Amino acid sequence: MTRLIVAKFGGSAIGPNGETIPKIIQRISDLKTGAKVIAVFSAPLTIHNEIKRSLTDIVLEQGRNAENGITPSLDIVKSTYQKILEMVDDKNREKCKKTIDSHLEKAQKALDEALKNKEFADKTRSQALAFSGEILMSHVMNHILKSNGITSEAVEFENWPIITDNNIEFTNFLIAESREKIGKISELVEKNEVVTIGGFIGKTVNSIPTTYERGGSDRTAADLGILFHKKYETSIDFEKDSAVVSADPKIVDSELREVIQLSYNEARLAGMFGMKILDPIAIKEIVENGVDMPITITNMKNPGKITTIKRSLEEQKGHPIKIVTGKENCAIFRIETSCIQKLLTSLEKDKHYSEFVILSPFTKDGLEFSRILFLDGEYVKRNEKYLLAFDSLATMTYNRGVITLIGDEMWRVQQVVSRTSAKIGESGLNILNMDAQEETSRIIIVVEDSDNNITKAIKAIHQEISKINFI
Repeated sequence: MTRLIVAKFGGSAIGPNGETIPKIIQRISDLKTGAKVIAVFSAPLTIHNEIKRSLTDIVLEQGRNAENGITPSLDIVKSTYQKILEMVDDKNREKCKKTIDSHLEKAQKALDEALKNKEFADKTRSQALAFSGEILMSHVMNHILKSNGITSEAVEFENWPIITDNNIEFTNFLIAESREKIGKISELVEKNEVVTIGGFIGKTVNSIPTTYERGGSDRTAADLGILFHKKYETSIDFEKDSAVVSADPKIVDSELREVIQLSYNEARLAGMFGMKILDPIAIKEIVENGVDMPITITNMKNPGKITTIKRSLEEQKGHPIKIVTGKENCAIFRIETSCIQKLLTSLEKDKHYSEFVILSPFTKDGLEFSRILFLDGEYVKRNEKYLLAFDSLATMTYNRGVITLIGDEMWRVQQVVSRTSAKIGESGLNILNMDAQEETSRIIIVVEDSDNNITKAIKAIHQEISKINFI
């Protein structure tokens, strides 16, 4: 069976004004040796007012300007692509320039509509983002690859294989409908060494552009893997600044351990609780569709350093606690246990939302209450009315932070709960809740989200782990 690698390159991999694109070309050249490649691209970065920013954020800002009656401008976006255009050879440059102009014209049209209607949402928003960012970048990269002697082709939006529901801004993948639309991209994969496509973007069955949530390019890569895994020996490769280490290097700067392998479960939990490994929903979609394919996180600067993610791991070596991570801006929702099942069903079926965990229940005045830890406090604020419809006496607590230890075999670590809780106490933090479950091999510690509490806790626990014995 022919090998297929779905390789995702995010904004940081592309770099400001495309400065890291030469490395991407080298990586794609290496990956296509012995395999077909589908390259998924995020929107590039730019430098604006001496700050590194994503073009996605630039366009969102212009959309907000339009809502407030300020004429939106794509000048920053245009100048970014103008710099990237310099990497296209003379043979392909004019065609690439026309592609840039035509896509930005569509994006500008959407922004002008937002100015006219004083609303930047749904179709208008998704169209502005799609044609100024991911889709356009995939076309520009196609011309750059061609300029470097690589046989490639870009997927046109009219042939888009990622079909989603009608939830325009926070959309959901529809696998059956997507399978019906993969004819063109399958043809492109057969005829070319590399096929380029924009991440983050989907479209409805009626061809309206849609967007995943931020980080959605990871989901695009996963969705393409799901669609092609039966036809090819498929794997997914996320090209990043580094492979996975035992904590966020921006928080912990010493004694970091390289993480060689993760299970799907470990990777999803780490993503949910703050590690920028990959979008946890990408893993969820792979699992829900019954697919088993290897995922690698590759250090693009040093491709020999990788972390492999699999459904089930072979015999594991090294410390069972692989990652210490944390998440700010969480919220706890307390609800009578008799009401919780309807809420959980609605979150899954109606909202397609899963960024929460169920904590241990408690009993008060003869009533049993359940607690849901939402990992995005803003989501709870936006949906308070919806949540309270399931129990008008339910309560929300905001400004909570959570620290999590990741490792499927954490049960092998002696005194892990007592040692980690003691270390947090020594750091001057008050533990508001601690939830340890052998079945899920998970430890969740809730503290107040203030000052630098989460950072202090992660540093303290990470330092302690290497001193704890394990079986």
